[in-house]
Formats: sequence, structure tokens, C-alpha cells
Amino acid sequence: MAAVAVLLAAPVVRAAGKTLKIGFAQTGAESAWRTANSESMKSEAAKRGIDLKFSDGQGKQENQIRAVRSFITQGVDAIVIAPIVETGWDPVLREARRAKIPVILTDRTIQTSDDSLYACFIGSDFYEEGRMAADWLAKRAGGKGSIVELQGTPGSAPANERRKAFADGLAKYPGLKIIDSQSGNFERSGGKQVMEAFLKKHGKAIAIVYAHNDDMALGAAQAIEEAGLKPGKDIIMVSIDAIKEAVAAVAAGRLNCTVECNPLFGPKVFDTAKKILAGEKVPKKMYNKDELFDDTNAAKVLPTRQY
Repeated sequence: MAAVAVLLAAPVVRAAGKTLKIGFAQTGAESAWRTANSESMKSEAAKRGIDLKFSDGQGKQENQIRAVRSFITQGVDAIVIAPIVETGWDPVLREARRAKIPVILTDRTIQTSDDSLYACFIGSDFYEEGRMAADWLAKRAGGKGSIVELQGTPGSAPANERRKAFADGLAKYPGLKIIDSQSGNFERSGGKQVMEAFLKKHGKAIAIVYAHNDDMALGAAQAIEEAGLKPGKDIIMVSIDAIKEAVAAVAAGRLNCTVECNPLFGPKVFDTAKKILAGEKVPKKMYNKDELFDDTNAAKVLPTRQY
């Protein structure tokens, strides 16, 4: 986190009183978390009088790249991207740099040949989230149990990091084993469908579900209930995001644990964009603080949840 953003060689200086115009290439609307994330950006932009050019990528990188090129053509002051996948961004980021438009990454990181192609990243530490989930599970399950994993969108940073961290965490507990792992694409319907297949294939051998996000976990819980079992009791349920519905499910005993991934980026993103456009240096990476909720604290925090 000590690294400092590389500023554009000749940043665009906005005329005094000019309305700030920012383009935001969102991944889509695949989950309640994503909806809260979009709303945070839109409401904060409206509050500040920012002209936000919003684009829904509908889960396709090509749509996001097309949106970024449109933002460049429109002459926006800054571009914000929540990248669907990690790779394939270099060409369009170079186009933004040639146009002297700074790019801020939110929520998900990317792999690039040149980190100076983007100004900074604002989001959560996905690896830490996966580690927290693994450590909690090891204590709750006593270091034993067969796990099925519901992965997020293939190639996305949260899916990659949450999977790796969880596997790394389980390496210390040979009694905890992942017996199957498939993508539900961060969608509730996907989580339900994959869990139905897992139950048909593995039946009562499944002791634990680890989902890369709450929507998939809630979809899996529905599939478990339809199979005549009780999620949270017959099968331990662990997920990530801590949307309000999931925290409520933890409080009710339907889920057992959810690790927070705060989606309310609007204030930090626009504060950061303002600094960059003023020629100030900003940290290359900025992480939100995330918490873990289980039966010890979920009911207490539920009334104050914003999303």
C-alpha cells in the first residue's frame, strides 16, 4: 500500500466552475451487492453535482471496453472501471492515457503490463476475505468436513483471490477438503442451480458450502431447503459480501457466516478523482475495512446495515 500512483504527464486542468464529468463502466447488476455499489456511485454523484456517465456491462468485458471508448470520445474528466475480468485491458487503457484521462479501478483488480496505465485501485482485499472465511470455518467445523465451493465469475479478481485464499487457509487443516467446485457466476440463480447439481452428485457427503458471494449462498440455501435439508444446521454455510439479507440470514441461522465486502465506494472514488484531477498524489491501492458476521454479532449489527 506504500506505492504511489503515477500521475499523467500532462493532466487535464478543468476550468473553474466546470461540471465534473466522470464515466463509470460497471460490471452489471448480477447481485444485491452490485446494486448497492451502483447506487452508491449514482447517489454520491448526484449529491456532488457530478455528471456521471453510467454504463452497465451486463457481465461482458467487451461491453465495458466499448463504454470506456465512448467515455473517451465524450471527453470525460476521469474514468472509473469495475473490471469484470483481470486481463485484456491494456489497449483501451493506453487509449485513455493518450487522451490524458485518468482511470480509477474499483472493486476488482487487473493484470497489466504497465501499472501506470491506471491511477489507483479502490476496493476490498479479496484474499483477506477468503482467509477470514477459511479461518472461521476451521474453528466452527473442528477442522473436518467435506466442502463444495460456489465460485464467482471465472477470471474475475474476487473469484480468483477468494478461491486461492480459502484453499491456502485449508492447507493447514487436512480434514477439511473441497470435494467439488463450480461457478455460479455470482448470481443467485446460478448458486441454486450449481447446488442442486452438487446435492444430486454428492448427497449427504456435503457438510459445508463455501460461496464466493452471498447471492450464490442464498440460492444454494434455497436448493438445500427444497432437498429437505436445513441450511445452517444440516450444512454449514459460509459466504462473502455481508449484504443485509445475508446478515439477516445469519441472524436467523439460515447462513452461518458472511465476510463483509463493503460496496459503498462513491464517496472515496469521487474524493480520489478530485485529488487526481488537481494534480495530487494518491495511494496506488486503497482498501475498505471488512468485518466478519456470525451468530455472535449478526443480530446486533443488522439494524444499522446500509446495504
